[in-house]
Order: sequence, then structure tokens, then C-alpha cells
Amino acid sequence: MTDNSKSPNPVATRERILDAALDVFSSKGYHDSSVDDVVRESNTSKGAVYFHFANKQQLFVALVDKFANLLERRVTEAIENQPNSVARIRAALEACLETFSKYRPLAKILLVQAVGLGTIFEQKRMEVLERFARLIQTNLEQAIASGELPPVDAEITAQAWLGSIYQLVIRWVYLGEPKPDRLTATLVPLLLRSVGIDDK
Repeated sequence: MTDNSKSPNPVATRERILDAALDVFSSKGYHDSSVDDVVRESNTSKGAVYFHFANKQQLFVALVDKFANLLERRVTEAIENQPNSVARIRAALEACLETFSKYRPLAKILLVQAVGLGTIFEQKRMEVLERFARLIQTNLEQAIASGELPPVDAEITAQAWLGSIYQLVIRWVYLGEPKPDRLTATLVPLLLRSVGIDDK
């Protein structure tokens, strides 16, 4: 088998390895997956994988980044053309749940099974959560500035909203409940009422 670490397009090889890792970790879980599984799924070589990633943990952390970037991009795209803050909040939550639904096995690994992977993963998870907290905070601040929301502490509110979303998504990923449509129908009005908007 050819070592694709020598290919003229290492970026494409790296992405193929990450795509394969997503499939492998989603189907087998982190602990039951091996670098050899990723090699077979990506149709590369062990040398190619180790050229881009020092070990399985680094590959997994890179996959967390890839998933977080995908989730952030989909949320950002969902809210950019919405007419007001209420519509943006609803679109953001729906985009988040849709993305987790599409990658539910991986989401379960990221949010539930991977907790014991150590300090590196915990730091990465906190980094990802802070990214989304800042995204929520920015949208709250814009809504306050435009007069759509009454003045609130946007930073604390963003953290509180993120905590609610995170806990419910973990429960849904782990247990399959509450279903996404029920979650959206209940959570969005609850979050809006917490900042003084009655979304009827």
C-alpha cells in the first residue's frame, strides 16, 4: 500500500483520515477503535496516519475540532439571514440539534464516553464550550444593542443558556429523550422568557 503522507496533497489525505476516523469512532466507540481501523477505513497507510497524527488521542482531538467547526459553521449559516433575534435563537438551536442528530453516535462519544480521556480532552472540551458561549453572547449583545432584548448580563446569560442546552443534548444523546422536536418546542420559549421575550 502506498504511503499517502508523500502525496502531493497532504491536506486532502489528512481530511480523508479524519473522515475515516469519524466513521470508525462513531461505529465502534473511542476505546474499541484502533489506528489500524482508521488506516483501513481511509485506504491510506499507518505511516500516513502517523505523519499527520502522533497517536489515537491526537487524532480524536483533531476530530473534536473538526466536529466543532462543522457545528459552529452550521449554526452561523442558519442565523445569518434571520430577520430578528427570536428567529436567530430558534434557527441556531434547530441547526445545533440537526447536526447532533446527523452525527449522534459521535456526539455520544464526544459528550459522554470520552469524559475519562484525560486532561487534554477536558481542555479541548472547555475550549469548544467557550467558543459556543461566545457565539451566544455575541448574538445576545447584538439583540440588546438593537433594542430587541432588554438589558441583561449577556455573558452570564450565555453561560446559563449553554448549560441548559448542553445538559439536555447530553441526555438526548445518551437516552434518546427528549426528542429533538419536543426539546426545541420547550427549550426555545423557556430561554426567550428568561430574557423577557414572550415567544407566542
